[in-house]
Amino acid sequence: MFRIAIVCFALIFSGGGLIAQQVESRKYSNEFLSIGVDARAMGMSNSIVAGVNDVSAGYWNPAGLVSINSTYQIGLMHAEYFAGIAKYDYGAFATKIDDKSAFGISMIRFGIDKIPNTIRLIDADGNINYDNIVEFSAADYAFLFSYARKSEKIGLSYGGSAKIIYRQIGDFAQAFGFGLDAGMQFNTNNWKFGAMARDVTSTFNAWSFTLDQTTKDVFLQTGNEIPESVVELTLPKVLLAAGRYFPIGQKFSIFSELNLDLTFDGQRNTMLSSEYFNIDPHLGVEGGFNNMIFLRLGVGNFQREQDIDGINSTTFQPNFGVGVKISRFSIDYALTDIGDRSIAIYSNIFSLKVDLNRKAR
Repeated sequence: MFRIAIVCFALIFSGGGLIAQQVESRKYSNEFLSIGVDARAMGMSNSIVAGVNDVSAGYWNPAGLVSINSTYQIGLMHAEYFAGIAKYDYGAFATKIDDKSAFGISMIRFGIDKIPNTIRLIDADGNINYDNIVEFSAADYAFLFSYARKSEKIGLSYGGSAKIIYRQIGDFAQAFGFGLDAGMQFNTNNWKFGAMARDVTSTFNAWSFTLDQTTKDVFLQTGNEIPESVVELTLPKVLLAAGRYFPIGQKFSIFSELNLDLTFDGQRNTMLSSEYFNIDPHLGVEGGFNNMIFLRLGVGNFQREQDIDGINSTTFQPNFGVGVKISRFSIDYALTDIGDRSIAIYSNIFSLKVDLNRKAR
């Protein structure tokens, strides 16, 4: 009954014009929402679920929004992948409602622009006409609306996010989706614990396609299937985290956090994997000086690989980051690697956070 309700809501949400032919639960669905946001987190291999305490908590763990140290906070990030072919942008705003609660809005876009559409490259007479090539974009959007509140129990906070998803491929394919996330944090002494349930109710994408007859003919002639409307489900994922803060003297500190990502959508290539569930560990460390200069290291994305000679090996993704906090501004940078030992492809991540306080009357 629950999944039937999800499908019905998907039909209503898409305006009633979509007739779903099938419902599919796919591995790696909505993966653009698994990349991560904020250079601080990426420098620590996304090991931030327990320790996040700023505007990016709307994405990582909404419970952390109650820990922002200003009335308002704005976060921005830009990244490019594959020599600038793919653009990844993030913006967020968070505000304290009162001493015990906070609210945040986040927006994510991952897209590839200026893709040439060559379906009409050859005209009806069999001639090549380059004027028929047009460009389109394939982009994924997500909008998160988050709320967090402190519990009556000291050190405990909880929160949730409602997310709206829009995915578009030119003018011939689009999808609308909706999902819910829920998280909690517990701080005691210098220990921090966190848990985050993503897509806790299963997140759907209701896909619809608009293809003219010419496009359909080209698909058939080239051996491609004509896509049909479908409701795609993203199964829940659970993130568990534990971190420890180590003060060193008056000005130095170290924060370390271990995260375990649990997935249940079939066997994945992770450190611990099975057909029922998978566990993907990642670890991050942040060293700070005078709460102003930060150095970050992280390791994650452990995978087993086999080379052409049949030799097995384990690869991992290293991460590095630095950060500077000056007055109301925090500027962070991260250098990430896809984990390929032979051909390392690095991405440069920059993010900015700004604290704003309400003027006293």
